[in-house]
Amino acid sequence: MIMLHYRYSRLIAFVLCCQIVVPQGLQARSGEETIKVSEAQVRSVSMEAVEARRFRPQKSAIGQLAFNEDTSTVVFPPFAGRVTKVLGKIGDEVDANTPLFEIDSPEVVQMQTEFIAALNAAEKARAQKLFAKRVLDRQTTLVSEQAAAMRELDQAQADYAAAEADLRTAEGVVAAARNRIRVLVGRSEAELERIERDRVIDPIVLVRSPIAGQVVTRKVGQGQLVRPDSGEPLYGVADLSTMWLRAAISENDIALVRVGQELEVRIDAVPQRLFSAKITAIGAASDAMTHRVMVRSELVNPDRILRPEMFASFRIFVSEGQVYPSIKIESVIREGERAFVFVEVKKQEFQRRPVVLGQEENGRVAVLEGLKIGDAVVGRGAIFIDNEWKQ
Repeated sequence: MIMLHYRYSRLIAFVLCCQIVVPQGLQARSGEETIKVSEAQVRSVSMEAVEARRFRPQKSAIGQLAFNEDTSTVVFPPFAGRVTKVLGKIGDEVDANTPLFEIDSPEVVQMQTEFIAALNAAEKARAQKLFAKRVLDRQTTLVSEQAAAMRELDQAQADYAAAEADLRTAEGVVAAARNRIRVLVGRSEAELERIERDRVIDPIVLVRSPIAGQVVTRKVGQGQLVRPDSGEPLYGVADLSTMWLRAAISENDIALVRVGQELEVRIDAVPQRLFSAKITAIGAASDAMTHRVMVRSELVNPDRILRPEMFASFRIFVSEGQVYPSIKIESVIREGERAFVFVEVKKQEFQRRPVVLGQEENGRVAVLEGLKIGDAVVGRGAIFIDNEWKQ
């Protein structure tokens, strides 16, 4: 009996000596879900407030940039001839009507020749009308003095009417020839007046840019023979202040896409910048091979940093979304499919709380369950607190 009592006493002493000692500044509370840290440890972490944030459902896709076809054009040679001078170079900023190149064209010579011939015909018709008017006046006087027959007056009146009609026709031909040279050749009013006055033919036609923008392509050289029916544009001019973004969206998602929806665009060549855009057009058909629909949006390019064929990734916001409590992603501790945060319950004391997360956007994540707006959670240093909690 004495021996048993002695052994029991030694067992109690062993158990008392083996009690777990919690390190100073780290004490478990409320079972295993709460941890208390020292003041020095608190200073090594940052606290973040749970904020209300609107999260909008979105779809991601990739695409490529292209010229805005509404503000770009190509330039064809208006006449056949030989290029005598090339003025526009790739990269040049041009205004509307800026000269691009010159052509020595026989067609231009012919048009001016026809114009001069029409002027001569009009002058002849004008002289015939004056002559017919003098004859008519004379016959009228003679008939009034009964010195001529009435049929001679009738003939004079008919000749005068015919001369008037011939003059109107000749003046119409002049106007048409003049307008053709003005529109097709690009002659100014001063140049047309010089042709009328001096009857001098200029074989050179100056081809100008139809819009303001930047010269983006050039496929012509000095001395080259060109024709308007070749089908090959000689210049391309584009306004680069806006660009098109073209992307192929899966037909499964196209029902969520609408004209006017906002996009956040990141360009692979300019990863540090975020661009905004809106959808401007949606294709009418799905591609038979890829089962994707072409979607187009327009990007503002104020500093001309964007170029055609650049790759881009973007997000389409498909609805206005909903407001949720949100936290920074760095506050989240993940264990497999589960997520936790450390919520401040009192000074230097934190609760490890499971949360259900939703959509991530711009470094924050929506919290569907587990937190409410105004809660304070550990941000930077959450992993450190979690490691201490697990010890």
